[in-house]
Amino acid sequence: AVEYDLTEGSITKRLLRFAFPLMLGNLLQQFYNVADTWIVGRFLGSDALAAVGSSYTLMVFLTSILLGLCMGSGAVFSIRFGQRDEGALRESARASFVLIAALTVVLNILAFLCLDGIQVFLRVSDEAIWALMREYLAVIFWGIAGTFLYNYFACYLRAVGDSVTPLIFLAVSALLNIGLDLWFVIGLRRGVAGAAEATVISQYVSGLGLGLFALLRCPQLRPRRGDPPIRWAKIREIGSYSLLTCVQQSVMNLGILMVQGLVNSFGDTVMAAFAAGVKIDAFAYLPVQDFGNAFSTFVAQNYGAGQRQRIRRGFRDATLVSAGFSALISLLVCVFAQPLMRIFVQAGEVEVLAAGVRYLRIEGACYVGIGCLFLLYGFYRAVKRPGMSVVLTVISLGVRVALAYLLAGPVGEVGIWAAIPIGWALADVTGYVYYLLRRIRLLPEE
Repeated sequence: AVEYDLTEGSITKRLLRFAFPLMLGNLLQQFYNVADTWIVGRFLGSDALAAVGSSYTLMVFLTSILLGLCMGSGAVFSIRFGQRDEGALRESARASFVLIAALTVVLNILAFLCLDGIQVFLRVSDEAIWALMREYLAVIFWGIAGTFLYNYFACYLRAVGDSVTPLIFLAVSALLNIGLDLWFVIGLRRGVAGAAEATVISQYVSGLGLGLFALLRCPQLRPRRGDPPIRWAKIREIGSYSLLTCVQQSVMNLGILMVQGLVNSFGDTVMAAFAAGVKIDAFAYLPVQDFGNAFSTFVAQNYGAGQRQRIRRGFRDATLVSAGFSALISLLVCVFAQPLMRIFVQAGEVEVLAAGVRYLRIEGACYVGIGCLFLLYGFYRAVKRPGMSVVLTVISLGVRVALAYLLAGPVGEVGIWAAIPIGWALADVTGYVYYLLRRIRLLPEE
C-alpha cells in the first residue's frame, strides 16, 4: 500500500490530494444505489421506486453502524501511524477486526429477525409497496458482511495514507453493479430482487478483493504464528473510539430514518420525490463528507505526531475550503433542480417532480451547514473526543426530527425539508463555539 504522510508539506494541497480519491470513490459508491434507483424507477414504476428508496434509507442506517465502527478504528490507526509505532498499529488492527466482525454477525442476524417489523417502524401503509420493500430487503441484507469487509480494509488503508487503492476496487465494483442491474432487472426480469442481487454481488467483489489486496501488501494485517493474544486494554481502546463513532453515525441515520417514516405518511408521491431527492443529496454533499473524513485522518496523524499548531492551521483552512465548495454545490443544485429530478423520475409524473424540486430548493440551498458539520465530526473523532461528535449529531438530528414532526401538520412536507438545515446550523454553532472555548485543552502544546 502507498503510505501518504499528512504531517508535513502544504496543508491545503496535501489535504485535497488525499481527499480527492475519497471523494471520487464515494461518488462511485453511490452508483450502487443510483443504479438501483434509476433502473427501478424507469423500468419498474413509481411503486418500486418508493420501495427501493425507503429500503435505501434503512440500509444507510445499518451500513452507518459498520461504517462508524470502522471510522473509529481508523482514527486509532492514524494516530499510531503518526506516532510511527508499528507494533501498536498491528495490535490495534487485529483487535479492531475481531471486534467489528463479531458485531457484524450480530447485526446481520438482527436484521433478518426484525424484517417483518420494519413495515410498522417505517409506517409503510401501502401493502403493494411493502411487498416490494420486503422482497428487496430480504436479498440486500445478505450484503452486510461484504459492506463490513470493504469498509474495514478501506479505513485501514486510508488511515496510513492510501486513499487510491480503495477507489480502484470500488470503481470495478460500481461498474459491475450497473452491468448486473441492467441484466437482472431488464434482461432476466427479476424485479426489485434483481436490483438487490446486483448490489450484493458487487459489495462482495469490492470487500473480498480489497481485503485480499490489503493482506498481501500490508504485513501489519497478516496473522503470525507468534502473535500474542489480543489484550483486553486494546479491545477497550478500539471499542471506545469505534462504539462512540458508531453511535454518532447510527444516531445520525436513525434520525433520517425517523424522518423517512414521517415522509412515508404523506403517500407515494412524496415518498418517490424524497427517494430521488435523497439520491441527489448523496451526490451533492458526498465530496464535503469525504473532505471531512480526509481532514480527520490529517488531524489524527498530526495528533499522533504532536503537531498541534499544524492542526490549528488545518482547521481554519479546511473550514474555508469546505464552506466555499458547499456554497457552489448549493447554487448548482438549486439552478438545476428539475433536470436533476428528471434523472430519476419520468416526465409524466408531474407531482413527483414538483415535490422533488421543492425539496432540493429548500434543503439543497443549505449544504454549507452539513459541509462544516462533517469537518467537526472528523476533528473531534481525531482528537480523542468522539463523544462530542455524538453530542453534535444529537443536536442536529434532535432538532431535525422535532421540527419535522412539529411543522409537518401546519405546513406539510415543506416543514420537514426546512427542519433539516436548521438542525445543521445549530450543531455547527455548538461545535465551533466549543472549539474556540476549549482549543487549548483540546490541542495542548507539547
